[in-house]
Amino acid sequence: MVAKKPRIVIIGAGMAGLTAANKLYTSAGSKELFELCVVEGGTRIGGRINTSEFCGDKIEMGATWIHGIGGSPIHKIAEQIHSLQSDQPWECMDGFAEETTTVAEGGFELNPSIIEPVSTLFNKLMDFAQGKMVEYDVSNEEVGYCKLAAKACTCTSNGGFKELSIGYFLRRGLDAYWDSVREQEEIKGYGNWSRKLLEEAIFAMHENTQRTYTSAGDLCTLDYNAESEYRMFPGEEITIAKGYLSIIEFLASLLPAGLVQLGRKVTKIEWQPDGHRPLEVENGHGDRPVKLHFCDGSTMLADHVIITVSLGVLKASIRDGSSGMFHPPLPSFKAEAISRLGFGVVNKLFVQLTHDGESGNNFNQFPYLQMVFHRHDSEKRRKKIPWWMRRTSSLFPIYNNSSVLLSWFAGKEALELESLQDEEIINGVSTTISSFLPQSHKPMTPNSHELGNGNVNSVENSSGREFKFKKVLKSQWATDPLFLGSYSYVAVGSSGEDLDLMAEPLPKNSSSNSGSVTSPPLQILFAGEATHRTHYSTTHGAYFSGLREANRLLQHYHCVGV
Repeated sequence: MVAKKPRIVIIGAGMAGLTAANKLYTSAGSKELFELCVVEGGTRIGGRINTSEFCGDKIEMGATWIHGIGGSPIHKIAEQIHSLQSDQPWECMDGFAEETTTVAEGGFELNPSIIEPVSTLFNKLMDFAQGKMVEYDVSNEEVGYCKLAAKACTCTSNGGFKELSIGYFLRRGLDAYWDSVREQEEIKGYGNWSRKLLEEAIFAMHENTQRTYTSAGDLCTLDYNAESEYRMFPGEEITIAKGYLSIIEFLASLLPAGLVQLGRKVTKIEWQPDGHRPLEVENGHGDRPVKLHFCDGSTMLADHVIITVSLGVLKASIRDGSSGMFHPPLPSFKAEAISRLGFGVVNKLFVQLTHDGESGNNFNQFPYLQMVFHRHDSEKRRKKIPWWMRRTSSLFPIYNNSSVLLSWFAGKEALELESLQDEEIINGVSTTISSFLPQSHKPMTPNSHELGNGNVNSVENSSGREFKFKKVLKSQWATDPLFLGSYSYVAVGSSGEDLDLMAEPLPKNSSSNSGSVTSPPLQILFAGEATHRTHYSTTHGAYFSGLREANRLLQHYHCVGV
């Protein structure tokens, strides 16, 4: 009699799922040991990696950057398959822009002497929160603000969650900065701006950028204590010339045809916690402990299932209660970790500038624009610029002289973007840009010299014409039922321990108690970026998690190193 091979089913054909499949398939001896299958609910592979094209340029709808090339497995694969060079233009091929134009609402270009102190303060505060203070001279002035902010966070008696958040810490640092400079310089007005309002708005611009980095729609929900656990690889951050999808396609190419099945959305997972009777006794379904139900009504039995769906999908499954994905429901330790962790939405908006036939392309004059919005909006200003534009921080060509501009949105603004029609988006972007890049110089007010000796100047659209937009393309991660958001973060009320709990396989203990039935081990395993304690929210975190769970099964069957 031929022995039955263990059947391993991986749910999700993104980075984590395909990495796990490759490890299991290519490890010595495992090709003959396992019956392996990857089921993907969508019609494509890649998950939150989705390379596309817009107006002839290669763009990323999802994952965009290799976050540090030193030690990154993604960078190593990209080098191996020659994906870092391309003849076709692609998004951010120039890297991060070195020259930016920072403009305050109303069309006033800000001199670096105003921008740099606030920007330096913000960056030092974030470095302090991330445990990088050792890189700085302890006598550095900004480090002093960091210490005052940290003390305020730990000593406040107000109660509530804000004292434990990154948002609260950042604002205490800004307060400390203001306390130190209040007597050094008199605050004098310039139009609708004062120095303090400008500094606050510049600080908010950096906060909005940080929201897109973390996916926390409100930084007051981002846990302060966990921030120092997050790790990045050293070296520069780069994009992939041939697209992030080239990494995914390479991983998939190593698997035999038919191993990855598309359009197979799992609707229910039956499993056997300790003390439950085996399925063949209870339901007559055979001797494999896990049963998967698919949207088309079909089913599949498995010995082990590696779940790589997003944290957003897992959150939805526990909110649904008895009608959720897991039967019986997940144990409390797992469900509570899923509930506590944060999972936000970040969307990208691409817009195409029109071609001006009379004088060539006017898009080659569009700057890398950082936008400083009024924080305290008058009714008139609120009506002029739509609210969903007011917390994006930048709009810039995706590479030098490209006709395609890119802006990032997080939180409720990102969600609103998904519901808007193209015409509404074009109108909103056009209206915003008209307030930042006016067609002619703003008249200087009588007291314009008072604010930093001319540090604020009006910006001119040198083309003398209005920038016009033609097409738009946006990501829609929040409303996609296969993702329900973008990536995870450690929310206030959770901790890095919850990320570890996310990675715990089920059943948690398979040791027999007196008089109880022992369930098969490693029935359900969890992978994906939200299961990695130090590299969550990244593609390399997903990669590492896929390796981890594949190795867990290889070790279980004593075939590692065979």
